[in-house]
Amino acid sequence: MNISDVAKTTGLTSKAIRFYEEKGIVTPPLRSENGYRSYNPHHVEELNLLRQARQVGFTLDECRELVTLFNDPARHSADVKARTLQKADEIAVHIEELHAMRARLLALAEACPGDDGAECPIINNLAGCCHHSEGKRG
Repeated sequence: MNISDVAKTTGLTSKAIRFYEEKGIVTPPLRSENGYRSYNPHHVEELNLLRQARQVGFTLDECRELVTLFNDPARHSADVKARTLQKADEIAVHIEELHAMRARLLALAEACPGDDGAECPIINNLAGCCHHSEGKRG
């Protein structure tokens, strides 16, 4: 298979595939005499794993570990499960942070009159000041 075939099969761009190869995340393909990359079904499986792992939030380094585990016939599913549960916990923390950010934004918006006046509690709060009076900073 050539890189465009692999791109169509995996849903990745050719550029992304070359990037993952350059970073050493996937097994490098063989090169034909003319220098073109030649992929086999195993490369497609690695790239599918990588694409889907990225979609659920794994970093490039974590993807590298997953591809290494994928290629290790002596791997333990417990190791893969532990990494997956750790990622799920990290995502839960991010979700909590996003909820807190949203709550703060809504509180800021509630405090703002949203009129034609220059006084804006949102700007004042984000800037860390209490208020502006008569054009002077307070």
